[in-house]
Amino acid sequence: MSVASYSYTIQPRKVRQEFVRLFPISLFVVAFGAAFGLAATQKGLLPLEALLMSTAVFAGASQFAATDMWGSEVSVLPLIAVVFAINSRHLLMGASLYPMLKDVAPAKRYGLLLLLTDANWAVSAQDYQNGKRNLEVILGGGLVLWMAWLVGTWLGVYFGGLLQNPKSLGLDMVLGCFLLAMALGGKKSPRVLVAWTVAALASLAAWKWLPPNTHVVVGALAGGVIGYFWLDKKPVSAAAEGEAA
Repeated sequence: MSVASYSYTIQPRKVRQEFVRLFPISLFVVAFGAAFGLAATQKGLLPLEALLMSTAVFAGASQFAATDMWGSEVSVLPLIAVVFAINSRHLLMGASLYPMLKDVAPAKRYGLLLLLTDANWAVSAQDYQNGKRNLEVILGGGLVLWMAWLVGTWLGVYFGGLLQNPKSLGLDMVLGCFLLAMALGGKKSPRVLVAWTVAALASLAAWKWLPPNTHVVVGALAGGVIGYFWLDKKPVSAAAEGEAA
């Protein structure tokens, strides 16, 4: 019976580097964690319950949606459906990282995915597009973002009146600008530009005409279809050209 071997080794030094790399963006996560902590207590959650939710769930949009549906009686199935719809993008994000994740032992692989966020996924995906394998950002970056979310939740639970509406300061645009910068920093080929354009148009159409939160998945699928059918031509090596001759 053969034992599977996994070639990717997580490097502690790189994990620390990625922790520091995403520290600036984590400061804005604190602000939104505070907004969630305040919203949770206003909906009747105890401080410990709000902190436990942030610890175990670690999904900002889903937690806000759950608190909006919170009350003396909670409809579980609709709550599950809404949370799944919001987080369904993680199916695509995880699949895009599979070329790297398949070289990691299963226990570590799924442990890494617990810390997957939009921000550290964008960095890892861009690095992979540029020829570098970087799963350390999922761990190191995910840890600093998770810790920032917990600190923010704690601040919101106990000092929520200090920052009731981060959107009033434009903080809701920070992550969007960060993701856009990651996209613009990647490869710029006709294939990539067409995929991004189709994804953007499909996402806008879904945002206008489809149920809430579906635009993220629709845009990702539309761009993915372009990437699936429009494949990059692999460069032919000199040896292969010689054999063909």
